[in-house]
Amino acid sequence: MNERLTEQKSIYLQIGEMIETDILRGILLEEEQVPSTNELAKLYTITPATAAKGVTLLGDEGSRYKRRGIGLFVSNGAREKILAKRRAAFAEAHIMPMLAEAKSLGITREELFEMIGERNL
Repeated sequence: MNERLTEQKSIYLQIGEMIETDILRGILLEEEQVPSTNELAKLYTITPATAAKGVTLLGDEGSRYKRRGIGLFVSNGAREKILAKRRAAFAEAHIMPMLAEAKSLGITREELFEMIGERNL
């Protein structure tokens, strides 16, 4: 978690996304402890309440669980849940508008696949 916070979106959302990204990259593994809200607050010079709100997002999605008196941990299957959520968000933000624009331009499915293939993912 060595990314910088920006003013483009709420800090708590950025904290939650950074933790998710660390899980996706294998920096935080299943059953590994998530940084505490105090650690996050100190690292990013934010209030513990803001850090807690970001961490809470993970719990709402089932990506973390609490061990009483110890802290928060990454849940089993968290990586797959986050990956599925981000893929769905990618499709909604990028694929759906692209398909709508392709349709309005009369681009066929085959032409669209060809255009994508030419760009070599």
